[in-house]
Amino acid sequence: MIDLNHLDDLARRLSDMVPPGLRQSREELQATFKTALQAGLGKLDLVTREEFDVQRAVLLRTREKLEALEKVVAELEARGAAAHRE
Repeated sequence: MIDLNHLDDLARRLSDMVPPGLRQSREELQATFKTALQAGLGKLDLVTREEFDVQRAVLLRTREKLEALEKVVAELEARGAAAHRE
């Protein structure tokens, strides 16, 4: 999931961008920004880094197997073509 420290930092930076006249409710704005960010990010279809790395490893293994199978098929096709010529 999203690191809450990053959300806190982003909410703080957003509240720092508010004009000085509105900063009296800075903590309230910061909390509102954080809540809005969490809600927005919660709607996204995100995966953890661990899940991403696992799927990446699966994809790499699958690609290696596919390449090996493509090589075998090419060899079998070459043998079949050679047998037809004889």
